[in-house]
Amino acid sequence: MGMRAARPGGLRREAENPARRRGALGALQQTSWSPRVPNPPGPAVAQPAMAPDPVAAETPAQGPTPRYFTWDEVAQRSGYKERWLVIDRKVYNISEFTRRHPGGSRVISHYAGQDATDPFVAFHINKDIVKKYMNSLLIGELSPEQPSFEPTKNKELTDEFRELRATVERMGLMKANHVFFLLCLLHILLLDGAAWLTLWVFGTSFLPLLLCAVLLSAVQAQAGWLQHDFGHLSVFSTSKWNHLLHHFVIGHLKGAPASWWNHLHFQHHAKPNCFRKDPDINMHPFFFALGKILSVELGKQKKKYMPYNHQHKYFFLIGPPALLPLYFQWYIFYFVIQRKKWVDLAWMMTFYARLFLTYVPLLGLKGCLGLFFVVRFLESNWFVWVTQMNHIPMHIDHDRNMDWVSTQLQATCNVHKSAFNDWFSGHLNFQIEHHLFPTMPRHNYHKVAPLVQSLCAKHGIEYKSKPLLSAFADIVHSLKESGQLWLDAYLHQ
Repeated sequence: MGMRAARPGGLRREAENPARRRGALGALQQTSWSPRVPNPPGPAVAQPAMAPDPVAAETPAQGPTPRYFTWDEVAQRSGYKERWLVIDRKVYNISEFTRRHPGGSRVISHYAGQDATDPFVAFHINKDIVKKYMNSLLIGELSPEQPSFEPTKNKELTDEFRELRATVERMGLMKANHVFFLLCLLHILLLDGAAWLTLWVFGTSFLPLLLCAVLLSAVQAQAGWLQHDFGHLSVFSTSKWNHLLHHFVIGHLKGAPASWWNHLHFQHHAKPNCFRKDPDINMHPFFFALGKILSVELGKQKKKYMPYNHQHKYFFLIGPPALLPLYFQWYIFYFVIQRKKWVDLAWMMTFYARLFLTYVPLLGLKGCLGLFFVVRFLESNWFVWVTQMNHIPMHIDHDRNMDWVSTQLQATCNVHKSAFNDWFSGHLNFQIEHHLFPTMPRHNYHKVAPLVQSLCAKHGIEYKSKPLLSAFADIVHSLKESGQLWLDAYLHQ
C-alpha cells in the first residue's frame, strides 16, 4: 500500500530466515487454526490392512478451521501495541511486521484496523508474489456474516471501481511505453548539458549565469517528476529495475535520498489530506491552518501558533521560496544519517561530486555554491506551486476511513490538459487519475480520465478540473478562507 510498492525482496528476507519463519508459523498455528489431535501415548500398534473406502476417497480432506473475526474486533486492533488489517476478507496481524515492511512502518500502520484491499492492489505491482510472503501474518478471516468492508465505505462505488480497474488492466493502460520515459531522461540530460555549455561558451556574466540557473532549475524539476515515476514502480514490470533507476534519478541527478521520498510520499498517497497521516499537510498547525474543519477546530481550541488570518500573505515568504533551500536541503542529510541509509548517501554524494567538478572550474567554490542555492530557490517555487495546487484547496480532515475512491477524490483535483501543463507538472495535472492508479504510467492518465469521469458522474462525485493559473490562485484563496474561519472560531466560539 502505500503499503507502498512493497518489494517482494523485503518480504523475502522473512522467508530466508528459517528460524524466524518457523517461529512465526508456530505462533500462527497456535493462535489461528484448530490444533491437530495428538496420537495417544504408548507403543505403536500395527493396524490391519483395510480396503479403501470409496466414499472417503471421493471426499476431500478437511483442512484446518480458520478463526473468524468481526469488524469490531479488527477495528480495536489499530493502536501501537496490536495492529490488524484486512485484505480480501483475510485478517492479518501486522504488529511486528510494520518494522520490516519494505514500504515503511507508517504507511501500512495507517490502515491498521481497516480494510486495506484497494490500497494493497493500488501500490503493489507483484501482488501474487507478495501474497505468498504474507501467509505468516495471516490469523484468520472475516466471519461469513460480515460485509467485505466497513459500513463507512460505499459498497456500490467500491465494486464498480474494482471493475474499472480490471477494465483498465485489460486495456493495457498499466503497461509503460519505455520510449516515452527514455525521452524524458534524455531531455533532462540535454538540458543539464546545455546549462554547463552556456557558461563555457558565453562566460560567467550575469545573463549567461541567469540562463544557466533557469536551465538547471528545469533539470531539477523534470528530474523530480521522473524520479516520481520510478518511485511509483510505473516504468518497469519488476520492482528491482524501478528501484535502481529511482536511485539514479533522485540520488545522482537531484542529490536526494530515495528512502526519504518513499517514506513521505506513500503516506501521502495512502491517506491524502488526512491529518496526522499525510505528511504533506504537517505544516498544520505550526505554520498554517489548513482546511475548513481543522481550522475551525484549531480556533475553538484557542490555539495560535501563527497569525493564520494573514497566512495567505506570508505563504509567499515561507512557502514556495523557502521549502527546498531552507528545509529539505538540510533535512535530507539528517534523515539518511539518522537512519543509516548509506546507499542513499553514496548516491547523493555522486550528485555533489559532479556539481563541483563541472562548475567549480568555471565559477570557483563560492560561485558554484551561489548558483546551487539560486537553482534550489527557483526549483522550490516550481515544486511547491505544482504539488500544492491539487491538494491544499481540497477537503482536509481527520481520517474518516472512507472507501478508496472517495478518499482520493475529495482530496485531489485536476488541471486542464495541454502540452505545456503536462510537461510543466510532469503530468501531475492528472492528479485524480494518478491517485486512483498510482502505478499507472503517466502517459496513460488522459486515456483513463473519461472512464473516471463517468464513474464520478454516476455516483454524484464532483470531478474537479481547472486552468493552471486558477489552480495556483485557489491555493491562496483557500489559505485566506481557512485563516478567516480560524479567526472567527478563535474569537467567537
